[in-house]
Amino acid sequence: MAKFLLLKHYRGAPEALNNVPMDQWTPDEVAAHMQFMEDYAERLQANGEYVEGQALSPEGTFVRYDGEGRPPVTDGPFAETKDLIAGWFAIDVDGYDRALELAGELSAAPAAGGKPLHEWIEVRPFLAAPVTITE
Repeated sequence: MAKFLLLKHYRGAPEALNNVPMDQWTPDEVAAHMQFMEDYAERLQANGEYVEGQALSPEGTFVRYDGEGRPPVTDGPFAETKDLIAGWFAIDVDGYDRALELAGELSAAPAAGGKPLHEWIEVRPFLAAPVTITE
């Protein structure tokens, strides 16, 4: 088994295939999307592949150490940002191919008009501990 993080990138960029902002979806479209996410998580749980998942608020703050002990804080994400991390799932699956399969399914979550969202899903393996040799 291998652990992966599926990062849900909400792209407001023109190249997105279903570029209707979620705040313009009908209540039924939002409900259908949320039900898809719940069903997806439940199926992963039933398969023993679910570790954890969470939707994220669009508000956020960027912090970076400034070298002098005072971290500068910047509100964000910004309107001009093309990507926004909308949420994530941590999964524990048989391998990379299964992680890609699940990411593809997640990308097809329903959006406006019931059409697939075509959301970009970033697949990131968890960093494994280096192999140690003991004698």
